[in-house]
Amino acid sequence: MTFSGGYDMRAVSYAQFGGPEVLQVVDLPVPQPGPGQVRVRVAASVVHPVDLLVRAGRFPAPLPTEPPYVPGWDVAGTVDVVGASVGDLAVNDDVIGFSPWLRTTVGAHAEYVVLDAAWLTAAPVGIPAAEAATLPTNGLAAAQALELLALPAGSSVLVTGAAGQVGGFTLALARVAGLQVTGIAGAGDREFVESQGAMFLPRSGDPVAATAATFDAVVDLALIGSSLMDLVRDGGGYVAASPPLRPEPTRGIRAFALNVLPDRTRLGELVKLVESGDIPLRVADVYSFADAAAAHNRLAQGGMRGGVVLVP
Repeated sequence: MTFSGGYDMRAVSYAQFGGPEVLQVVDLPVPQPGPGQVRVRVAASVVHPVDLLVRAGRFPAPLPTEPPYVPGWDVAGTVDVVGASVGDLAVNDDVIGFSPWLRTTVGAHAEYVVLDAAWLTAAPVGIPAAEAATLPTNGLAAAQALELLALPAGSSVLVTGAAGQVGGFTLALARVAGLQVTGIAGAGDREFVESQGAMFLPRSGDPVAATAATFDAVVDLALIGSSLMDLVRDGGGYVAASPPLRPEPTRGIRAFALNVLPDRTRLGELVKLVESGDIPLRVADVYSFADAAAAHNRLAQGGMRGGVVLVP
């Protein structure tokens, strides 16, 4: 990716770590795509918890570049320039995808973003950009969780944080895969959890004591931790929300951690499930770039039941 072209774009950026007040709207050179890349005119992007962690200077691993940063993983938008050696995307194609930001620090909270063409797929037809932008990172995380477990149809799986963004996608994909799903969520989320074909289990201080059931697998998105291994049958599976939280295997249980990466083919399959109505897309709030600090504050309050979306 190079920067040239003689004109500027607006982007959300921060030059130092701190609270939401460090976010500013700045003018940056418009990036130009290199071979295998395309430039996307951004229609919508999403704020994730990891964006807040990095902005606050609390991300536990080193990043590949130094500030200033433009945050933002997911993108829904329109291809406006195609680099060399890109044969399958064209100018004016509506696309969705995401930047693996922790590896690239290339952020989508900008009017334009340059991404590898292999990270993008056709946007769902007839779906507003703000909704479509909520799918890539969280949808692929949910798909990866279930693919790591590789459960046969009819298996039972417990999902914590079931009403959150990744949780909602996990419930929907588990239903499509023919799994018997139980979702742990707050009392106010019962209707949503059951709408995805899952059994509802109210959140409690001790989920292990709250149920007499055991499961073929657990997907722990609420970061409850390794105590949940007690709910997994011998030889079952366990997925932690991030690598540091993966428990030590015991009783033949296979333990995995999520590390979501772009996957155009799988994302294309998720788009088809959105278009068929099998996956719900949920937007909690939409903010302009100028209100990025308010978006970060809102997400930090927790309890979101949908994506926090930024639009240029």
